[in-house]
Amino acid sequence: MKTPPCPNAVCSKTVSTIRYGFYKTRSGRRRRYRCGTCGKTFSSTSGTVYHRLQHRRSTFDDVAALSVEGVSKSAIARVKGVAWNTVDRWLEKAAECCRQFNRNRTHGLDIRELQADEIRTFTGRKDRSTWIFTTIDVWSRLWPATLVGRRSYANTRSVLREVRNRSVRGRTVFIATDGFEYYPRVVREVFGPMCILGQVLKTRRNDRVVKVERRLAVGTSWKFDEVLANSEDSATLNTSFVERLNLTIRQGSAYLRRRATCHARSKGRLEEQLELVRCHYNFVRPHRSLKLGRQTVTPAMQAELTKRPLTFREIFSSRSLPLSSEAFARVFTGCTANARLAA
Repeated sequence: MKTPPCPNAVCSKTVSTIRYGFYKTRSGRRRRYRCGTCGKTFSSTSGTVYHRLQHRRSTFDDVAALSVEGVSKSAIARVKGVAWNTVDRWLEKAAECCRQFNRNRTHGLDIRELQADEIRTFTGRKDRSTWIFTTIDVWSRLWPATLVGRRSYANTRSVLREVRNRSVRGRTVFIATDGFEYYPRVVREVFGPMCILGQVLKTRRNDRVVKVERRLAVGTSWKFDEVLANSEDSATLNTSFVERLNLTIRQGSAYLRRRATCHARSKGRLEEQLELVRCHYNFVRPHRSLKLGRQTVTPAMQAELTKRPLTFREIFSSRSLPLSSEAFARVFTGCTANARLAA
């Protein structure tokens, strides 16, 4: 069995670690390891969200799985028999792990057709409107980037710039959005003159769509007809894929469900929940519209980021970033941090 690397950031990853006995926990024995460079001992959970967990790891995974299915924290606490504060603390740790996992794994995307949209919600009070910028790669159904904030030029540029930084350069990108005024200007600045931007304008009356207009905002008409003819998913200019993603996000977050009793108290809480939902959507949950033979694959598999669906256990057990010296010192107990680092 392959031994895990040392969580200390200053240690060389080429030096192997060895098994170094066991230690006892409430759940039974756990394997201990010893680093060949610094000589420190650590467990298989050091540097992960499972470190010093006072419950079974399966309970932690179940809490995260219930959270991305739209179950509130109060309901999770009742179902799993743990305190509300424990559920809140676990989801905060899980969200940070998913944020690092998304940042490290979502890059080198071959995006040719992109759709972008916004979801309106509120944080704290109903008079504090907040917008969630969502994007989707139509071919792979991957959710590459998101942003929470005001519906402004700066936030529009930030989310599209993040998509560009995570994708392969030099591609002609076909982008479809709603009629938000800042998209044409931002698309020209971020993707350059080679991209194609089409906007779908919907007129509503009594909460019903009564008129749909389509217009070409960036690019030439012959290039627009060419990319639309070569598209495997879109026969006409539309934003249906990102709108379906918006529904998936609303169903997967208790903060965004309509007529729900819970809402996000702050912007940070909403961002944490979205990172957890995004990681589950891209890497864990098979997408029913993506099939390779009889196998239903995840968006990350379709985008060739992974070869199989992942589990929360694999994501939470990954050491996305090495521990800093301060965090490494907090892993060990029995003496002060300075004494451990000086040893």
